[in-house]
Amino acid sequence: MSQSSTETLTASPGVAPAEPAKFVSMYQPHQKIYARSVTGLFVKWRWAMVWLTQLIFYGLPWLNWNGRQMVLFDLGSRRFYIGGLVLYPQDFIYLTALLIVSAYLLFLVTAVAGRVWCGYTCPQTVYSEIFMWIERKIEGDRAARMKLDASAWTTQRAGRLIAKQGAWIAFALLTGFSFVGYFTPIRSLGAQVASLGLGPWENFWILFYGFATYLNAGFMREQVCKYMCPYARFQSAMLDKDTLIITYDSERGEPRGSRSKKADPAKLGLGSCVDCNLCVQVCPTGIDIRKGLQYECIGCAACIDVCDATMDKMGYARGLVRYDTQNGLAQHLTRGERLRRIFRPRVMVYTGVLVLILTALSTSIAMRSPFKVDVVRDRASLARQVDDGQIENVYRLQIMNATEQVQRYRVTADGLPGLRLRDSTEVEVLPTEARWISLALRLPAESAAQAKPGAHEIHFDIERGASAGDEARSLREKSTFVVPR
Repeated sequence: MSQSSTETLTASPGVAPAEPAKFVSMYQPHQKIYARSVTGLFVKWRWAMVWLTQLIFYGLPWLNWNGRQMVLFDLGSRRFYIGGLVLYPQDFIYLTALLIVSAYLLFLVTAVAGRVWCGYTCPQTVYSEIFMWIERKIEGDRAARMKLDASAWTTQRAGRLIAKQGAWIAFALLTGFSFVGYFTPIRSLGAQVASLGLGPWENFWILFYGFATYLNAGFMREQVCKYMCPYARFQSAMLDKDTLIITYDSERGEPRGSRSKKADPAKLGLGSCVDCNLCVQVCPTGIDIRKGLQYECIGCAACIDVCDATMDKMGYARGLVRYDTQNGLAQHLTRGERLRRIFRPRVMVYTGVLVLILTALSTSIAMRSPFKVDVVRDRASLARQVDDGQIENVYRLQIMNATEQVQRYRVTADGLPGLRLRDSTEVEVLPTEARWISLALRLPAESAAQAKPGAHEIHFDIERGASAGDEARSLREKSTFVVPR
């Protein structure tokens, strides 16, 4: 079509003119959400979780344990310290188990209480709450921010914008610094920052994590929850009609409409909803809870607090918007009846699996050996004949001390008649050290003559003597001894 699509097409004789073609965008333009501040019970709970999670995140790297940082993931030396636990990369199974526990715990909580994780403890929600608090302190509440954004550029507007962005950037960099403090000892990291002596990797990750915090919590906010977070998409698979969610009681609230405080809604033919739209204004994702369950709802309960405050002002009963279940709302269930429905098959399966995994994980950690051994054959010399016709194989052993005390280990071997170590081997390993040692096994000539050529299974026994507060331990590792043809 050579002409613009918005122009009316030339009609043929006897044919009515066609309607002008219109451009329909397939993308909905983003509208900035100005969330209104609110007070109430659930806001207090949300801020309590903000304080709790951030005290843990920012404070944990500064705690000491046995003269070292209590929680430290030292990637350079491949040591992971969590309290009294010293973990090696070979202990990756514990991280896997922890992720599985977290997943099942999330499934369980979602099946019982919907998206309370999103509303109260998700990092995206927590940091968005902090950034919005900074924004309100500098630019004012909803109406003031909307007025400021709609006004012309002035010195006052520019000053507030610079102050807000500066506060956001400072907080984001503090967050990035604390994050890197889990991987580089935070006290030495602080000294490097003070002396401007940060290494390239520390600089990169502080700026990267800080930028991610600044972008997600300062600008993207609800877009992360609505478009980027996969949890919002598959949560419906974990919800059922007995899951606790934020609901609007349409039976009580409809038909909605404004009225004076003294008016009798029954005479006006109205429900309890005064159509003030405050529930929409306080929602951090900008939805209208009166439209029913929506995947964008993060369960923060801001709409409950503001609706309860409105009901108080009007003299109506609270609970027009409340935590309830779909069955509870439809069948008018009592609180006791709703609680009894928690113990349903889905919840019991999640709980059972979670208990089993936690039991297995706790037992594995409790029975975990305080040291590990890897046996590697010396590839440069698989087998050789030495003095008096003896056959010698050379091995390398890595002994990893997972305690914070100096330990001594004794190595022996068996599996073939007369097999012995060339030198008696006792090894001292420093706290949390991984030490490589080389040792040689020899097979007497008479035993070698009777053994078939090829690889024979043998075992190394590594024994650790009893130490203060700990009993003797031993490990048995399998390897092979090669008899040449």
